[in-house]
Amino acid sequence: MPEATTLEEIASLARSHDAVNLAQGFPDTPGPADIRASAAAALIDGPNQYPPVRGMPELRSAVAAHYGEHQNFVLSPDQVLITSGGTEALAASILALVAPGDDVLVIEPMYDAYAPLVQRAGAAVRPVRLSPPCWRLDETALRKAMTPATRVLLLSQPANPMSRVFDDEERSILARFCVEHDLIVISDEVWEHILFDGAVHRSLASYPGMSARTVKLGSAGKILSLTGWKVGFVCAEAFLLDQVARMHQCLTFSTPPNLQTAVAYGLRRPKSEFIEERMRLAASRERLARQLSESGFAVLPSQATYFLYVDLPESGIRLNDAAFCRLAIVEAGVATIPVSLLYSASPLRTLIRICFARTDAVLDEGTKRLAVARGLV
Repeated sequence: MPEATTLEEIASLARSHDAVNLAQGFPDTPGPADIRASAAAALIDGPNQYPPVRGMPELRSAVAAHYGEHQNFVLSPDQVLITSGGTEALAASILALVAPGDDVLVIEPMYDAYAPLVQRAGAAVRPVRLSPPCWRLDETALRKAMTPATRVLLLSQPANPMSRVFDDEERSILARFCVEHDLIVISDEVWEHILFDGAVHRSLASYPGMSARTVKLGSAGKILSLTGWKVGFVCAEAFLLDQVARMHQCLTFSTPPNLQTAVAYGLRRPKSEFIEERMRLAASRERLARQLSESGFAVLPSQATYFLYVDLPESGIRLNDAAFCRLAIVEAGVATIPVSLLYSASPLRTLIRICFARTDAVLDEGTKRLAVARGLV
């Protein structure tokens, strides 16, 4: 069976075969009606010319207040930059803070934009590889990847992929290591609200010695379940934020003002509404995990994000991940992601990633089709 070799090929194959989409990470809902209504009203009644480059004051204040309330993380509005999505926040941060010839430590497997952006900045990726099923971080792996040219650590926490929340011991290891080696940290925290089983998020910026060296990235799309809006945040102290803001000005300049107004409204919603959304996603995760297990798939633990992972050899499947994903699309009409595409080199080829942020009907049909694909091998 030919392999699916890129994320673009998977998307194209899925469309051509009208496959059930359990690949891409977005909720299968329209998003909160009151926040959408706020955006619609602001489009008609609010400003529609360029907003301030660093973001509208009401949104910068709302971001700072939100993190104070939900994470006890103290920020001033002056430490917040608004971007056109989490990926633009990531791009602006990398292009501003990484120089040609630098090495960048990246926790692996990694979000698919990390390596291309680091390489576009003229730097080299130095992977810090973690292993399933626990994906535990240890200092030995960090030291092995470290080089004299290393200037930046880039990581996703909570971790996507892996769906792992690093515990306090692991975060403390990261913080001490970065202080010891004088590293800047680009901390991609877009999944900070999508946690399960009592897991708690704490930003690396809150650890001793880290506030002046950490760039924290956030995403309104993930926090508010409105991924298509592409509104992100960068939070950092002035000397770091100033550099990122100058790059942001060159990339997108600003973000639609009506969306900024609506996100400011959404971030001020009661805590109970964020908890309710987490509970809804947790129920979807449990539904998919149960159905996959009943169909003979070996499912790895998932503490965060929209994703579950299946171990193919433990599920009795002899194909590698890319070949199985292609077979599942072409022969069974269901799309998932081969985790091997999320490595910089020499990838693990035994896991597939499945999105559970879908309606019950879509999850039920997708699981049936995955069971069909499993039966073909």
